[in-house]
Amino acid sequence: MSGPVRSVSQAFAILRLFAAEGPMTLTQVCRETGLSPSSGLNLLRTLVGEGALEREGDARLYRLAPAWQEADLLTGARVARLIARVQPLITRFAKAHDCTCGLWQQVGDRLALVALGESEAATRIHMAIGQRQPVGGGSVGRALIAAESLGQADMERRFARLRWRRALAYAAWVEQVARARQTGFGIDEGFTHPGIVSIGLVVPETRSPRLCLSASLFAGSRTEAEIEALGAALVELAQASGFQES
Repeated sequence: MSGPVRSVSQAFAILRLFAAEGPMTLTQVCRETGLSPSSGLNLLRTLVGEGALEREGDARLYRLAPAWQEADLLTGARVARLIARVQPLITRFAKAHDCTCGLWQQVGDRLALVALGESEAATRIHMAIGQRQPVGGGSVGRALIAAESLGQADMERRFARLRWRRALAYAAWVEQVARARQTGFGIDEGFTHPGIVSIGLVVPETRSPRLCLSASLFAGSRTEAEIEALGAALVELAQASGFQES
């Protein structure tokens, strides 16, 4: 069975990016998506030709065409309904496992936090709805990249764009991505946020937009076996009926 057509996926990633950020230049689009200037320009010209984008002002800016601004690309009724369904699920999970549980939405080359479940602990990890992080960084980023079929050159480009708070070698990162592909969840042990261990995965059967789950806890609070068990529990959560899109 053939996989998704890369150029089509890139085009929809661009449309979701415009839905999130508003008017943008070619340079901004390429920076956010990781596309080369030539590929980005070709895709923008195609989307303009198809009526999904239009030029604005001095023509350096692109924006969604009016009809596409109402196309429910990002935070419309379908996604809102799903968030409403899963909010109680992630809140119960956070309390049961004494962690912070987040639901993330992929927007171009970024992840945006769209729902949050917190434990009842007096000291807990705080995240804010709407906060963003690059795809590839953190545990969710590893899971997203594990779900793609990237060659070595693309992997190296992805890694080069990431910034770590604690040094991480490329070879170690590749091993972590491979481990995420095997287990179904990625793990970040303080490389993105010092003192915090996070577990992340891609919610099955979500592509437009793609949704992800994370569980975050303080470093040193769980054994390696307990972290693996929490990852397995997160996989079970993602397979719950509430996460099935309707």
